[in-house]
Amino acid sequence: MFVVTGGAGFIGSNLVKALNDRGDDDILVVDDLTDGKKFKNLVDSTFNDYLDRDDFRSRIKQGQDFGPVSAVFHQGACADTVEQDGRYMLDNNYQTSKELLLWCQTRKIPFVYASSAAVYGSSDDFREDGAGENPLNVYGWSKLIFDQWLRRRWETLSAPVVGLRYFNVYGPREEHKGRMASVVHHFSRQIAETGKVRLFAGSHGYTDGEQRRDFVFVEDIVGVNLWAAGNTSVPGIYNVGTGASRSFNDIAKAVIDWHGRGTIEYIPMPDDLTRAYQAFTEAELTRLRGAGYTDAFAQIEDGVRRTLDAKAQRTG
Repeated sequence: MFVVTGGAGFIGSNLVKALNDRGDDDILVVDDLTDGKKFKNLVDSTFNDYLDRDDFRSRIKQGQDFGPVSAVFHQGACADTVEQDGRYMLDNNYQTSKELLLWCQTRKIPFVYASSAAVYGSSDDFREDGAGENPLNVYGWSKLIFDQWLRRRWETLSAPVVGLRYFNVYGPREEHKGRMASVVHHFSRQIAETGKVRLFAGSHGYTDGEQRRDFVFVEDIVGVNLWAAGNTSVPGIYNVGTGASRSFNDIAKAVIDWHGRGTIEYIPMPDDLTRAYQAFTEAELTRLRGAGYTDAFAQIEDGVRRTLDAKAQRTG
């Protein structure tokens, strides 16, 4: 059996579907469906059981078992980068991760968890060795301190643990995320509603719309998760991105091309956002490639097309 926390969310539901596609449906999905819209992400998937996040956490703390578990994919978290309730964020992203990791260690279960490129903040050093870690918000910090807690315990681990620092993920099954959905989702909605894509004007030394991020397609994120769970000799923390930054203009143009219409409008960046904005990210993939992950990552033009094709099929 596989356990997928956050299994009704964006990355988690894509992971459940990928497990199905390779013939695995003995899956325990864990999530919080207070937002009931997320059920749509699992309609076309099959799994053995579902548990509410709080129920699952309670059972974990009591040391209960769920039968033989091949791996735990820990995708569940508060991913709202503007959430200011640090107590809530640390309980969800730090304390819960520790509890689940220790439960897996006791049972010698491989543990693959979602970290984030938010740990790098405004740094331009994206190596996983700690030198460039400087988060700009409590979300990024909550991810960083779990990575740091784990680093101090590598030599004592009894089962493989892999942390994956996701860069800017986009793809199908993210419609429920609202303001935290990727720019691909928002740009497509803006074209449908107004015929215009709104990008930030020049900032941080970049001209209009030329701020750059490493945008990575969700199916590639899933591929690295499956690889990590199936390769018990590669414990560690790894960046997961394409390794090549692209501009927001590039994303907008790809979305406009898919729609066959649309223009770009540049708007000033709000002052309060300027101080906490990552104007450039680009995954350093030396460690991931050195560990043996050789698959190519989708280019923006292909990933955007596949994202919007899938969205049209699911909603049409």
